[in-house]
Amino acid sequence: MSAALAPPAVTETHAHPRRWAAAVVMMIAALMDLLDVTIVNVAIPSIGRELHASESALQWLVSAYLLGFAATLIVSGHLGDRFGRRGLFLAGTAGFGVASLACGVAQTPGQLIAARAFQGVMAAVLVPQVIGSFRTMFQGKERGAAFGMYGAVAGFASAVGLLMGGLLTDADLFGWGWRSVFLVNVPIAVGTFVAGWILVPATRERSARRPDVLGSVVLAAGLVAIVLPLVQGHSNGWPLWGWLCLAAGVLAVAGLGVFEARRERRHDERTVPLLPAQAFRLPAFSVGVLVQLLFSVGMQGFFLAFAIWLQGGQHYTPMQAGVLTVAFSAGGFLTAPAADALAVRFGRLVLGAGALLMAGGLGWVWYAVEQAAGAHTGSWRMVPGLVVAGAGLGFLVVPLVNVVLSTVPAELAGGASGIFSTAQQFGGALGAAVIGTVFFGRLSDGAGFTDAMTTAAPWVVGGFVLCAALCALLPRTALTDPHA
Repeated sequence: MSAALAPPAVTETHAHPRRWAAAVVMMIAALMDLLDVTIVNVAIPSIGRELHASESALQWLVSAYLLGFAATLIVSGHLGDRFGRRGLFLAGTAGFGVASLACGVAQTPGQLIAARAFQGVMAAVLVPQVIGSFRTMFQGKERGAAFGMYGAVAGFASAVGLLMGGLLTDADLFGWGWRSVFLVNVPIAVGTFVAGWILVPATRERSARRPDVLGSVVLAAGLVAIVLPLVQGHSNGWPLWGWLCLAAGVLAVAGLGVFEARRERRHDERTVPLLPAQAFRLPAFSVGVLVQLLFSVGMQGFFLAFAIWLQGGQHYTPMQAGVLTVAFSAGGFLTAPAADALAVRFGRLVLGAGALLMAGGLGWVWYAVEQAAGAHTGSWRMVPGLVVAGAGLGFLVVPLVNVVLSTVPAELAGGASGIFSTAQQFGGALGAAVIGTVFFGRLSDGAGFTDAMTTAAPWVVGGFVLCAALCALLPRTALTDPHA
């Protein structure tokens, strides 16, 4: 395709004439990532049966994607700011399509896990370019409308992903089965790449500093070193190397934070810090990141175990499992529209109530699972708990960033929001590792699916109770209007 078709660069004085068309194209590309976070959950049991995947391999199907995303997100955003977002957006879109194709044709668990990790990296390359381009392409009310569109799409993506995962797996299009969950991305990636080449403008930050590529490698290695022994530990009898690996991962991340704090004290402004020390010195920010991390641990861990229990223990079809879990998203739709406004007025009380609703709702599901006692559990017994938990999700997650970042100075807001996103992705990987290990550990010890689920559920509920307690340390009220 000729470079002459590429749109002109956006400047501060001339808005891109086809900015809304470009925004739609970029949102479609971002939607691939948003869907892939959940679309694979209901397909995991089918993948395990066909590829004869071990329990740890099933955990890696979730963790590999989220780790790839978490390890790459911050530095890819900085690379886009410095060298241009359009090129990285196109590269990420193309790479995501290639990774999805590799997932769809994988013949072994190892091949699929590697493709999932690459898919997560490519998602992290393209998604920050969407946010950064929106900031440049739009001004004033249009910017608010563009980010509102992004938020709305992100909000329903989880529900759509659960439905699509079940529908595509059950439909068995062309005999592909679960593979269609990944292969559906390929034509979408091709179409958005072509449209993006034509419509998406070249944007960058003129004053962007050099990204810390070496630091991002250290961060990636540290995150992997933390998750690896948690996933593999049980099946290997918790060997010494696992504990050493875990300690090395924690030390690598902590050491990176100390190094960047020293560089900050030296006023070295040549490189953008990955872990802004000034932000972590703010108690509200540190607590907020921990809440985000714990929330993601509980969410990914619960839905991994829940999907396998539904299909393996209760003999739900993938479609039935997907439809049931949409009840959770429905609860979020009920509370999300009012969550920000309530948080501006009541601050941490709204977030704490959300965490308690999540704990109570999933406690209801836990009780319903216990009552199964080996028999089939009707979906209507679990729907109320899922709806209540989803309502808590809206109150906790939607306003969390605003409540916490309202205490962060404007010059640190970009880096701080990147840390929040990284904590979310890493927390999800950690949840699949920790909660998955508890669940699969009971299965490998000879327990049934229901026993394994009731063993894992208290960890999830306890995590959200801890979230509620930590919310008491957040600001009483948000200091800024989320629509500003």
